[in-house]
Amino acid sequence: MKASVTYQKATEKDIDYLLDLRIKTMVPHYAESNLPTDRETALQRILYQFDKASIIFLDNRPIGLLKVNRADTNIDILQLQIDPGQQGKGLGRNILIQILREASETGRIVTLSVLKTNKAQNLYTRLGFRIVGEDEHSYFMEFSGL
Repeated sequence: MKASVTYQKATEKDIDYLLDLRIKTMVPHYAESNLPTDRETALQRILYQFDKASIIFLDNRPIGLLKVNRADTNIDILQLQIDPGQQGKGLGRNILIQILREASETGRIVTLSVLKTNKAQNLYTRLGFRIVGEDEHSYFMEFSGL
């Protein structure tokens, strides 16, 4: 039987879970990039465009966060975090493929940024994203069609 991934809009009740998730998934990359790793900075990132945040559930258990901004011409993946205990199972890949299909069906471009220290950039490249810009810490990537 295939595991069922569902989404539920994040609420203030999810902040503690999201803070724990962010610390587990992102603080190591921020530390390696010499960026702030304090709790307040993590909380600011969680609250950034919080209205677009959904908790990812696998068989009714929370396993991650997806924050997406859907605009007329593009879909911006603002944050995708999968609990380390669930990584490597293809869940993030499958979520991204769904977004890429949606974008292709609606003629939109998918954009995201990834820290240069985050190995997730390898997944993005394998899925067809290409680097369109960069700054000191991040690559800016774009996907423009299946």
